[in-house]
Amino acid sequence: MHISSNIGIWVAAFLTLFVYSFLYKDNPFYKFAEHLVIGLAGGYYVVTMWFQIVKPKLIIPLFQQGHLVLIFPMILGLFMWARYVPKYSWISRWAIAFYLGTASGLGIPPIMHTLIIRQIQATMLPVNFHSYQGWMSLFIIFGVLTSLIYFFFSAEHKGVLGVSAKIGIWFIMIGFGATFGYTVMSRISLLIGRVQFLMTDWLGILH
Repeated sequence: MHISSNIGIWVAAFLTLFVYSFLYKDNPFYKFAEHLVIGLAGGYYVVTMWFQIVKPKLIIPLFQQGHLVLIFPMILGLFMWARYVPKYSWISRWAIAFYLGTASGLGIPPIMHTLIIRQIQATMLPVNFHSYQGWMSLFIIFGVLTSLIYFFFSAEHKGVLGVSAKIGIWFIMIGFGATFGYTVMSRISLLIGRVQFLMTDWLGILH
């Protein structure tokens, strides 16, 4: 056992223990670590936004290079701050509406292509019954169709439609379960990483 003498490792170790103390119950140590993380993240975000976005993409091009068209996004950005003045908070809606409209126009097409069109293309591949991949393609098509039937509410789920809908529920639950399992695995990997840090870098028990 060789305990570290690095003050940074000690701070990280105590903050780790403070966060995991919430597993027992809510306490001042956890609240301190929570507020510290949020404060540091907010400060880091503000500084990063200034030096990577505001200054190089607005201040320098507008005031040093004379790109006057940037006045419009600057004004919309200033409108955002109007939310802190109750009398003029309605002005911020203009900027929010412009932002949401632009983000929707830029974001919806790639999402449609990735989550809908590409998945439709994946279910339209030729089925080859002489290979394992061919049978799996047929299985995927069956799962997609039954899952879609479950969300078809224009007709009562009876007979063949009802059986297909019940099968679709199983496919949907398997998908949700796989997603949840992947999420749990990622959180467990984070826990393992912090335990290894405490045991190796801080206490020196593991080498």
